[in-house]
Amino acid sequence: MGYTALIAAVLLVGAAGGYVIARLRFYGRGKPEGPTVAELLQRLVHTSAGGVAILNKFGDVVLHNPRADELGVIRDHRADERARKAAEQALETGEAVPVDLSPLTDRPALRGRGPAAVLGEVRPLGDGFVVVDTADESDSVRLEATRRDFVANVSHELKTPVGALALLAEAVLDAADDAEEVRRFSTKILHESTRLGTLVSELIALSRLQGAERMPDLTTVDVDAVIEEALGRCRLGAESAGIEITVDEPTGHLLDGDRTLLVTALTNLIDNAVSYSPPDSPVSISRRLSGDFVEIAVTDRGIGIEPEYHERVFERFFRVDPARSRATGGTGLGLAIVKHVAANHGGEVKLWSRTGTGSTFTLRVPRHGARTTDGQPAVEQPERAALPARSTKDSADGVTAVETGGVR
Repeated sequence: MGYTALIAAVLLVGAAGGYVIARLRFYGRGKPEGPTVAELLQRLVHTSAGGVAILNKFGDVVLHNPRADELGVIRDHRADERARKAAEQALETGEAVPVDLSPLTDRPALRGRGPAAVLGEVRPLGDGFVVVDTADESDSVRLEATRRDFVANVSHELKTPVGALALLAEAVLDAADDAEEVRRFSTKILHESTRLGTLVSELIALSRLQGAERMPDLTTVDVDAVIEEALGRCRLGAESAGIEITVDEPTGHLLDGDRTLLVTALTNLIDNAVSYSPPDSPVSISRRLSGDFVEIAVTDRGIGIEPEYHERVFERFFRVDPARSRATGGTGLGLAIVKHVAANHGGEVKLWSRTGTGSTFTLRVPRHGARTTDGQPAVEQPERAALPARSTKDSADGVTAVETGGVR
């Protein structure tokens, strides 16, 4: 019995010692290596490509990622009112609620293309919490809108030149034995085909500017070089029309943008001024620095634009004087292209005009290194357009800052 008791005691002591050693080894390992599940989930939320925000039953923001700020889901640590209402509905029904959090107004100050279509879903998480899960659907929305507009514009605008070409071709066949008539109709065919080619090119350019195609990388651009290149493209047409183009002295101003697009925009403004100016009248080009913006103003002494048309001239295919546009070969897209180039650079285009006096179109683009907030260029209130070389009796009444909305 003594030996039995001794053996039992040894076994009990061994078992207890083994248990203690095992527990000591377990606790001796300390905290497991690597992040916890909670930390991994937080990283997942913060690196998500979509905007994610978690709200409590009062609509307060409990957690959100930086993308939610960029998409406008969260502003100043408060959820968008539309998201809050959708959250209330999701808590009441217990089901997911789709929500459209697209910007309510256009924001011309955004450099490049800001989110135009932010769509998402609000899902209940239980215990009074909901998650707002959003994504930027701008590319697909823009692509669909561009496709739809392109088809509508092409079907409407191409009918005239295509019809004219068909009629002129028939006229050439009927006048095959009259060399003079053949020459006259052939000249008109050449004119219409050139206009048709220009129209197609500008439609493609406009579709790219307002569509889903990625904007080119912005580089530092010399304003003086942009003006000089645009002048080179327009000088021959101005000389043929008897228009003298005067330019102020170079300033050395720099801006961040795409040189090709800026030259295209300025060329359209100059061509527009030449087309709507009487023979032997001047067209002026000036540049200046206004706060955080570089301004390039193109002034003509033409027929002017009535106030009710100041915004409509930037609509595609709108023409104040359709007969004059046909005579000058205008497509009705030049100013629409200018507007979209300005907007994609974080700027705008402004208009001053008075009937019988002339017009000034001012292209405003953020200067190089402009002050920014949250990575976006600073915005100032629209000023009155400068009128270079215009007499002091002209006032700047009727300035229109065009933020949304094509050609005289």
